[in-house]
Amino acid sequence: MAASVFVLSAVRGTAEKYKTEETMGTAIRIAYQAGRDRLAPIMLDERLPGVQVVDADGRIVSTNAALVGRPRMAAFRPSPVAPQATRILCHSPAFPDRCMIVAAFRYQRGDEMWTVYAADDEVPWHVSTPLVAGLLAGSLLLVLLTAFGTYQTVRKALAPVDAMTDTLGVITATDLSQRVPVPKYRDEIRRLAETANQTLNRAEMAVEQQRRFASDASHDLRSPLTAMRTEIEAALLDPHQTDWPQTAEALLDSLERLQALVTDLLQIARLDAGQPPRMEPTDLGELTARELDRRQRKVEVLRDLKGGVVVVGDRLSLARLLNNLLDNGERHAESTLKVTVYRENGTGIVEVLDDGAGIAPEKRELVFQRFTRLDAARSRDAGGTGLGLSIARQIAETHGGTLAIEDSPRGARFVLRLPAVDED
Repeated sequence: MAASVFVLSAVRGTAEKYKTEETMGTAIRIAYQAGRDRLAPIMLDERLPGVQVVDADGRIVSTNAALVGRPRMAAFRPSPVAPQATRILCHSPAFPDRCMIVAAFRYQRGDEMWTVYAADDEVPWHVSTPLVAGLLAGSLLLVLLTAFGTYQTVRKALAPVDAMTDTLGVITATDLSQRVPVPKYRDEIRRLAETANQTLNRAEMAVEQQRRFASDASHDLRSPLTAMRTEIEAALLDPHQTDWPQTAEALLDSLERLQALVTDLLQIARLDAGQPPRMEPTDLGELTARELDRRQRKVEVLRDLKGGVVVVGDRLSLARLLNNLLDNGERHAESTLKVTVYRENGTGIVEVLDDGAGIAPEKRELVFQRFTRLDAARSRDAGGTGLGLSIARQIAETHGGTLAIEDSPRGARFVLRLPAVDED
């Protein structure tokens, strides 16, 4: 529409300029004829709506047939410095109900200055009805073409979104293997598809991990229960000959294992829920010494605990981390367990080194996976639930630290690193 208005305005300006020049040309031609005494009182061959010749006293000396008996069409005259002038006059005495383009041309007749007036209708705002109709039709056609092109472009651009929607609609919690199609063009929709696929990858891994965890947890929970049931059923077969104290001790062992497993499962649930720890300054040396003092020693423990290694964390969680490392080290040490605490480059470090069989470098990450046991030396018979090291690493990461197995001359060397702070 703006283009149509611009075109209409430009055409009207051009038409009005052309009509003004044509009207002035008629006035100049009549002035030339009047100068050669060829001017009649009534001009019969003039095709303009109005033509008048006025003498120096303002009397009409010649006019066209349409203005016979009418007053002067205009009172203005060209300035002394220019022989011609134009005006647009509405409701003049000669044309009371019309707007006219009036051209005035001054010429000399003898000793006097006469003026020729020529008038033509002003160009209307719409110029002509066919022009307006053509512009409206062109504008409508342009709008329709633009709408159609926009629809096609948007439909083509959103086709990958429809495909992604269809794919996401059939994905369920039991089947996360499908992936949304990735468009070939590198744009925002492609990045959306890639992000959706990455999210689906993480979701599938998390669901698969939960499935394995549920399967392993069910198996580990069932084992002590089965052992307890077997002990009880065997004792009931011959209750008079059964050694009930021995049976009770066997049941207590299974209960302890069951209790440890349930405790670890609850700890993992809290860690997976992302509950923020209660942070407070904690001296790693003092905390490690306190946990060592309260434990029953199964092997000789060598201590090298530096003071002033302060970290910010949850004391209960850090104590659980240390106990898991100590439990693991005691289970697999042959005779000696060495515990070291020191500070290095702004990091608090705890090392737990046993003199057992050790862990092969390619299997060092496997032990941090849930319910992982590598061999007979680190089997269920050793008393672990298979969750302690996984819990320890999660606690370390929750506190912004790391837990890894590093090289050692003998046995397994677990190294905990936590950000340290300056002690007040």
